[in-house]
Amino acid sequence: MSASHQTKETYHELRLTLPPLLTSYLADQRWFGGKARQIRSAEITDLVPLGNARSETFLLLVRIEYTTGPGETYVLPLICTQEPAAGSAATLKVYSAARGTDWQLRNALTDDEFLRSLLEAIEQKAVFRGFEGEIHAACSSVFHALCGVSPSVLQPKPIKAEQSNSSIIYGDRVILKFFRRVEEGHNPDLEIGRFLTEKKDFPHIPAVAGWLDYKGKDAGERCLGILQAFVPNVGDAWQFTLKALSSFWKEAGRYSEVALASVPEQQGSVADYGQNLPAPVLDHINPYLDAVQLLGKRTAELHLALASEPTDPVFAPEPYTAPFQRAFKDTLRTLTERNLALLGMRLHELAPELRDKAKDLTARQGEILQRYDAALGSPIQAMRTRIHGDYHLGQVLYTGSDFVIIDFEGEPARPISERRVKRSPLQDIAGMLRSFHYAAFSFQLAPLDKMTGPEMTNYDVKTWAQRWYACVADRFLSAYFGSVAGACFIPSNRDERSALLQLHLLEKAVYELGYELNNRPAWIAIPLEGISQLLTA
Repeated sequence: MSASHQTKETYHELRLTLPPLLTSYLADQRWFGGKARQIRSAEITDLVPLGNARSETFLLLVRIEYTTGPGETYVLPLICTQEPAAGSAATLKVYSAARGTDWQLRNALTDDEFLRSLLEAIEQKAVFRGFEGEIHAACSSVFHALCGVSPSVLQPKPIKAEQSNSSIIYGDRVILKFFRRVEEGHNPDLEIGRFLTEKKDFPHIPAVAGWLDYKGKDAGERCLGILQAFVPNVGDAWQFTLKALSSFWKEAGRYSEVALASVPEQQGSVADYGQNLPAPVLDHINPYLDAVQLLGKRTAELHLALASEPTDPVFAPEPYTAPFQRAFKDTLRTLTERNLALLGMRLHELAPELRDKAKDLTARQGEILQRYDAALGSPIQAMRTRIHGDYHLGQVLYTGSDFVIIDFEGEPARPISERRVKRSPLQDIAGMLRSFHYAAFSFQLAPLDKMTGPEMTNYDVKTWAQRWYACVADRFLSAYFGSVAGACFIPSNRDERSALLQLHLLEKAVYELGYELNNRPAWIAIPLEGISQLLTA
């Protein structure tokens, strides 16, 4: 599909007229990640006609530069009409001198015909040529198994409750995740999804049915979207866990008069923590613990699959090296120094009851750095593999009887090149344990009496939360380590395994400290508590 003369005029006009309007337009879009940054410039770097029969549709690549920090590239699929859409924030109004009329540019991902054409393009492996690059659509070997023999009959339904991406469900069979901010490089979500779908037939992820890539003239590649199996579910594992916790708190409130023995310190190795809860309470949470055990098993199966292709250089396990360990230690040092300095600057903003703990933590920076030195000073006797990279309860769907693992993009704040680096799967395990800890201590964000009744003090609730967390972590780790016994990515020495897990737990909690200070100050008590517990272990 070549660009027509009229489309060339459109491209050149939009490059001149549209950038001044983009700052306010982007600020109104929920998927725009630069709201807290000051835009220095906006430039349309390409226009790709998308061949909609009913209306003029095209995709714009827009480069945003900020006054500080790196720039970003965003994708705008637009329909050009002369009829205004409802809601001014949804429309860009541009005057075209060449046509002598106003253009109404609106989001094409709200148009059923356009959405159907995207699915058709993926099925037909279409190519759309722009001025500086091309969009390539492609489908996997399971496309028709997921979409059926007539994908065109699937009704598209945009999901409104989205943030960084835009998603469209087709007939409750597949879902298209359309990326709004795109980076150059191989997208880990697509790369891992294709590997697990086409090479491993791994059943506990949404199978990949197809994808959309943009390829520039400079050979740079950016993933625009991934079509995956739609997974019917009752919510994610975070929601499932909070519901289980709500029930736990009601049951625990009945036993607030029970003398609570001291809670065991968190250990990297597995121990039996069930004895630390009254038998009736343990019986009450056993159904949730059984689900956690299944999640531990599914996590192990994922890691074993990702480590099972020694002949594929993209997925073959690799040993730790001295340069890798030195670089990792330097990264941890920088992260810790930056976040503890930020904590020191924000002390006056913290609630009075948190300031002493925060001051104590800033004074223990040297101790944290020594822990990194101890863990990384000797060669790690295990292999590094591809991992999930941003593993927590919100990245797992609960079907009512099983778990499906989603979103293999890795931490969004890291560049793609870093997200594809092979690491210890224990980093994923640490992420999940920290997520359990967040859930357990989320009581600090709600009035106690609404959760447990007026009888329980803050001390009681904190003790119960730690006991719940210890039981859950124990069950998860027991299932996981039982399933990966002998795997190349797990240190065979129990103490070394514990030390590596503790290292990643501390790394994650320190990362969380900076994240909450910058984004959710009301949550800062949870990583403070987590780091404090880890330093006493």
